[in-house]
Amino acid sequence: MKLLFNKYLNTFKGLSTEVWWLALITLINRAGTMVIPFLSLYLKEDLHFTISDVGWIMSAFGLGSVAGSWLGGKLTDKIGYYKVMVGSLFISGILFIALQIAHTFTTVCLGVFIVMLAGDAFRPAIFVALNAYSKPENKIRSLTLIRLAINLGFSAGPAIGGLIITGLSYGGLFWVDGITCILASLLMVQVLNPKKAKVLDAIVNENPISAYKDKAFLVFLVAMTLFGIVFLQYFSTVPIYYKDVHKLSELQIGIILGLNGFLIFIFEMPLIKWLENTRFTKLGLMFFGALLTGISLLVLNLTSWSGILIIGMLLMTFGEMIAFPFSNAFAADRAKKGNQGEYMALYSISFSIGHIFGHNAGLQMTNVLGFSMTWDIIAGIALVCALILFSLNRNLIKLKP
Repeated sequence: MKLLFNKYLNTFKGLSTEVWWLALITLINRAGTMVIPFLSLYLKEDLHFTISDVGWIMSAFGLGSVAGSWLGGKLTDKIGYYKVMVGSLFISGILFIALQIAHTFTTVCLGVFIVMLAGDAFRPAIFVALNAYSKPENKIRSLTLIRLAINLGFSAGPAIGGLIITGLSYGGLFWVDGITCILASLLMVQVLNPKKAKVLDAIVNENPISAYKDKAFLVFLVAMTLFGIVFLQYFSTVPIYYKDVHKLSELQIGIILGLNGFLIFIFEMPLIKWLENTRFTKLGLMFFGALLTGISLLVLNLTSWSGILIIGMLLMTFGEMIAFPFSNAFAADRAKKGNQGEYMALYSISFSIGHIFGHNAGLQMTNVLGFSMTWDIIAGIALVCALILFSLNRNLIKLKP
């Protein structure tokens, strides 16, 4: 047991102090991001919107995410990642608190859009920051550490969120989320001074390549958009499926969603360390991750036994653990060829587009076709994603930017 624990600790060695601070800031921020997995339930149960209305509100969520990611990338290239991250955290914290006063369909759509506009400007900026604060050989593990922080926070967040809803109300979630965002921004100002931070991989391109001319990267973005559509079902349609079909309470839903983050915290870093030393390419590993994520939804149709929800969550978790770190690393590697903010903004936007179409399409399909047919269709999308990644892996050299 001691040997296993020491091996686990060794997977974290060599990462810079700045990366650890970024991970702590992300942990504080994400521990409070308990509104997101409960947003579709909040809109349906507390504000009494129809499933169709919830779908369109989640599209506004996605549009805000697209706009925020694009804006974050532009600002990162112009004013630097530090100012973008601090500003995004502080402003989104205030906006999360204010969002609870929106109650009509129009004001909720507008409020969600503005919150995501501010909040997701953070995403391309932190990717660029990680590129700067990580040695080339540590990039994937640095990205994985940030994901660990996200998922450790996310494992606690839904469980705590379920307790807050049970003991207080949905409104308490907005206060906690907003306050933690503000605290994360204040901590960043205190501990991550850009003048004192040690940049380990400064990348300067006098003639940067436009990400829009990188054919391989554009094909990769299509695959990531499809993966986002599949993965994001776990933050809109799946919680409603848990409640409406399997009759789970908000606390039980929070515990199952929290299991995802807990498993990632325990297994992802050793898994990534091991996979880095295998013969598989980044795109090849993403292929397997996409397949596992699709299968996680397909198995929900096999039985009415509620234990299948745990099996589905396990499959999705391991698919996510494989797909996300290596997709992050692939994007970061391509970003060295051009404007880093532009590359990482487009990478973030691919998932934001998934927010626009994934939540809405999933909710509309469940409303019209039912959950079983929806899971079959979404699994089909995962298969298409996997095939694109497989093809790109075989033809990567031909698609030069």
